[in-house]
Amino acid sequence: MLVWRAMMPDVKHFDPDAVLDSVMGLFWRQGAASTGIQDIVTTTGLNRSSLYSTFGGKRELYLAALRRYVDLRSQPVFARLAEDDRGLPAVADFFTGLIRTRCSGEHARWGCMIANAHANGENDDPDVNAVLLRHHDQLSAALRTALRHEPKLRVPAARAADMLAMLAYGVNLRSRAGADQKTLNATVKAALSVLV
Repeated sequence: MLVWRAMMPDVKHFDPDAVLDSVMGLFWRQGAASTGIQDIVTTTGLNRSSLYSTFGGKRELYLAALRRYVDLRSQPVFARLAEDDRGLPAVADFFTGLIRTRCSGEHARWGCMIANAHANGENDDPDVNAVLLRHHDQLSAALRTALRHEPKLRVPAARAADMLAMLAYGVNLRSRAGADQKTLNATVKAALSVLV
């Protein structure tokens, strides 16, 4: 019986995706620099060896959480925006949804994990920076695609999309700092008004 147990494979008694979701929330709220391995152990209920054997160290876990954030939270929103052929009203709705999400609900005042990574200087790591650049490119592309349907656009869609991507990052950071929904909506409305 002892020999049989020794030859059994190491079976995980946890769901790696659920663990990654918990860790994503932790990094999203606190940032990578402010989150220690003990925080991760406490949040997940797993011991260090289980974490290391499944995900690697803290850096690898952060990268996995960052990629999961982009895949689960950003890309579906970008896809909806790019598929919306209403032009500027589609962009306005994107910002309305963004501001609502940032100012109310379960993740209110957390900001955006990507914008937080930029602000916290976590882009010094080349692998982290690659995720941040991919996110920016996807956001800009979705905005550009939506704006190509706007017949009254006064500036090239590519320039407008880059400006609006920066505005989205600003909304994320300002909401985290406590800016209210009304103020953010007014700022976005003013920015959109100069495009047509």
